[in-house]
Amino acid sequence: MELTTIWFALIAVLWIGYFVLEGFDFGVGMLLPILGRNEPERRAILRTIGPVWDGNEVWVIVAGGATFAAFPEWYATLFSGFYLPLFLILVGLIVRGVGIEYRNKRGAVAWRARWDTLIAISSFLPALLWGVAFANIVAGVPIDAHRNYTGNLFTLLNPFGLLGGATTLLLFLTHGLVFLALKTEGDLRERANRLVTPVGLVTAVVAVAFLAWANVQTGTAISSVVAVVAALCFVGGLAANRVRREGWAFLGSAVTIGLAVVSLFLALFPEVMPSSTDPAFSLTVTNASSTPYTLTIMTVVAVIFTPIVLIYQGWTYWTFRKRVMVQRAKAQP
Repeated sequence: MELTTIWFALIAVLWIGYFVLEGFDFGVGMLLPILGRNEPERRAILRTIGPVWDGNEVWVIVAGGATFAAFPEWYATLFSGFYLPLFLILVGLIVRGVGIEYRNKRGAVAWRARWDTLIAISSFLPALLWGVAFANIVAGVPIDAHRNYTGNLFTLLNPFGLLGGATTLLLFLTHGLVFLALKTEGDLRERANRLVTPVGLVTAVVAVAFLAWANVQTGTAISSVVAVVAALCFVGGLAANRVRREGWAFLGSAVTIGLAVVSLFLALFPEVMPSSTDPAFSLTVTNASSTPYTLTIMTVVAVIFTPIVLIYQGWTYWTFRKRVMVQRAKAQP
C-alpha cells in the first residue's frame, strides 16, 4: 500500500475519533438547557464531559495538522475555500470551552443561564457545519485549474450539504442522549433514556436518506455496504437502549458514527476534494500529497506517538468511568 493511501486512511481514522468522541460532547452541550431542569442537574450534565471534552478536541487539531503535512494542496484548497464555515466552527469551539470553564465562576442565575445558552448554541453550530462541510467535500465543489475554490458560503448551503448538516446534528444529539443515559443516575438518566427512541428514529430516517444520496452520487459497492452496516448498528443501539443496556447503546451509536465516516471516505477515495467544475481539476491522494520523504517521516512519528496518546486517553476514560450523581453535583461550591 502506498504512503499516500495510508495517510488518507489515517486521516479518516482521526476524523472518526473526533466525531465519535466530540460528537457526544456536542450532544451534551445542546441538551444542557433541555434536560437540565435545575442547577444541580445542569452541573451534573457538564460533569459528565468535564474530564474529557478538551482531550476530545485534540483529535481535530491532529486531523488538521496531518492534512497540512500529508496533503498540503488539499489543506490549502479546503481551508481557503471553506474559510467562513470553518471560522464559525472555531468560534463555536472557543465559546463552548469558555462557557464550560466560566459558568461556575459566579453564582448569579442570569450569569449561568447566559453561559448555558451559549454552550448550547456553540455546540449546535459545529455539529451542523461539520456535516455541511463533509457533505460538500464528498459531493464536489467548484475548483478551477489552479486548485482554487471558486464558490462562496451559499454554494455550500445546497440541499445535499444541508442534509449532511442535519445528519451530523441529529447523530450527535442522539449520541449525547445515549451518553447521558450511560453516565447519569436517577430522574436525569430516565429522561435522557426516554428521549433516545423518538430522537433516534428521526435521526435514522435523516441519516439513511443522506448516506443513500451520498452513495448514489459518488459511492462504491463497498461504501454502500458500510453505510448499510452503519444503519444496522444504529438500530441495534436503539434496541439496546430500550432494554436499558446503555453501554451497548453507546457502542451502537459510536460505531454508527465511525462507519458513516468510513462510508464517506470510501466514496471519496482516491479523490480528496472533487471538482464540480471539471473532474480534471479534482484533488486526489496523488496530486495533493507531500513528498515520499515527508510521508515517511510522518509515518515513523505516528507509529511512535499514536499508541501513547491512545493509551493516555483510554486511561482518562477508565478513570472517570463512574456515573455522575445529581446529589453530588449539588454539593459542589
